[in-house]
Amino acid sequence: MSDTKKDLNYTEDSIQILEGLEAVRKRPGMYIGSTDVRGLHHLVWEIVDNSIDEALAGYCTEINVVLEKDGSVTVKDNGRGVPIGMYKGTSQSTPEIIFSVLHAGGKFGGDGYKTSGGLHGVGSSVVNALSSKFKVVIYRDGLISQIKFAKGGQLTAPLKETGTSKLTGTVVNFTPDETIFSTTKFSFSTISERLKESALLNSGLKITLKDERSDKYVEYRFENGLIEFVNELRGSAKQLCNPIMIKGNENEIDVEIAMTYTDDFADNIMGFANNVKTSDGGTHITGYRTGLLKALNEYGRAQAIIKEKDKKLDQADIKEGLIAVVTVKIPENLIQYEGQTKGKLGTSEARSACEKITEEIFGFWLQENKTIAVNIIEKALLARRARDEARKARQAVRDQKNKTRGKTMLGKLTPAQGKDKTQNELFLVEGDSAGGSAKSGRDRKFQAILPLRGKVINAEKTKLIDLLKNEEITTIINAIGAGIGSDFDVDDINYGKIIIMTDADTDGAHIQTLLLTFFYRYMKDLISNKNVYIAMPPLFKVTQGSKKDFIYLWTEDELANHMKKVKGKVEIQRYKGLGEMNADQLWETTMDPEQRKLIQVRIEDALSAETAFRTLMGDNAEKRKEWIEENVKFTLEDNIEYIEAK
Repeated sequence: MSDTKKDLNYTEDSIQILEGLEAVRKRPGMYIGSTDVRGLHHLVWEIVDNSIDEALAGYCTEINVVLEKDGSVTVKDNGRGVPIGMYKGTSQSTPEIIFSVLHAGGKFGGDGYKTSGGLHGVGSSVVNALSSKFKVVIYRDGLISQIKFAKGGQLTAPLKETGTSKLTGTVVNFTPDETIFSTTKFSFSTISERLKESALLNSGLKITLKDERSDKYVEYRFENGLIEFVNELRGSAKQLCNPIMIKGNENEIDVEIAMTYTDDFADNIMGFANNVKTSDGGTHITGYRTGLLKALNEYGRAQAIIKEKDKKLDQADIKEGLIAVVTVKIPENLIQYEGQTKGKLGTSEARSACEKITEEIFGFWLQENKTIAVNIIEKALLARRARDEARKARQAVRDQKNKTRGKTMLGKLTPAQGKDKTQNELFLVEGDSAGGSAKSGRDRKFQAILPLRGKVINAEKTKLIDLLKNEEITTIINAIGAGIGSDFDVDDINYGKIIIMTDADTDGAHIQTLLLTFFYRYMKDLISNKNVYIAMPPLFKVTQGSKKDFIYLWTEDELANHMKKVKGKVEIQRYKGLGEMNADQLWETTMDPEQRKLIQVRIEDALSAETAFRTLMGDNAEKRKEWIEENVKFTLEDNIEYIEAK
């Protein structure tokens, strides 16, 4: 027993039991990830996913989403409608249980759904808990019924009949609680992209989105959804064959895959399990890749395209130019995920199912399409040779570095002294002037500085072998230390954070985009692993009275709000570039982990990311103009999240 002074404030009265939905309101991040703009939109995904589950079950053909003028969201489907009877053994209606009790629904072992996608299985009740108003209208059994909640799931109007109708379906309207979320402004483009993805995954399902705030409207319905999904991912790249469909059922798992090969060097494989995006892959992706490789090697050997003296193709050889969407529908009793976010599928049966079905059906397709099959295998052999050449080029870079004792290539790098790679940070800094200030102002224990001269080469328009001839690119590759392209291994990176630090102007934004394009095309796992950040230097320094009485501000809005509060004369300094700051200023505003603001780069939507990079950084100027006019708001408000990097 400890002899230290007892904390007499810790008594029986200190123990709290959070009942009902109180736990959700107390710790919302545990249920929806965050309370920023991403968490806000997660509320929409939870409700829409319930309607998608009705479509997966074969009962829903249309989903309508409306962004109302009052800030609320309405989601309507024409599914079966939520059951409206009294819940067994209670005096409560079934809708009251479904929408106000965690882990209540038709997806937990009952026969309401064979498969379902809901991200955490607690969707509707969590949305209710985080809403100031929540109303449900149900069309079922010839009746129209309604139930209302308010202030975080408190029942304000029990279920009651309001009319009759031959229609079936459920209508949910909710208003996010302003006391919980940092913003309650929904983004039309963000929701539109997610709904388009859902429509592509569910052929024949009609999904509409209407914005009553601006009269915007989109409607999605795809007869051959996965094929059109692949075409969306392909963009302007020339395909070697029309999209191939692979379908089958194995181990009670439905497998549906659409794929094509392009003349491009990048690959893009997206996976979904029960309509939930598996951003980190999993067993279904592994099975698909294995089946694909087996089929290509078997056919290549049989047709003598791959000579006996040559080694078989490997995964790195066949991925170049591959575009695929892999979807599986798995019964609830079999589905398993790795981790809490469901980002990676763990169901072992999915691997064997995808491997067997892919090898069989794709192998048959190769037999039926000999000319294209030869082109695909020859492309893989060419990719192998290119990788061998790239390896030689990298070795030449290393040899040159050794010959000159580090005075070239990595000579511009000022390394960190610390040995813990996970804690070390690499700053990619625009210009030698800012690089000099960063070197002087940094914490040398864990911060490395690499100044960049001018614009980085556009990786979207450049082949790997040519990229490796560019000094800036090879310097970055060697500094990060994890390889490039198919040889890149995120576990080998030398830094926990790669931080892009440029001027807050057009040229700086262009350099950021060029670097992100390079990382996305040749080190995508660096972004997926959340190692890439963008530094946010302040735009203004406002001094009042004494030179010691000053404040840094990052946006025009911050400046305007600050000026409303100040009295007297002030001096406003507008920073045009990093080079205008001395070492101390750069440290305290942009590099100090306790003070700085960083944007963490994430791939939130793989489809829109692929489209954006191909369109903005590719050769088609007309498509680029159309995309900018349609998508760019020239504001960061809806697109970024500040993350304090400690």
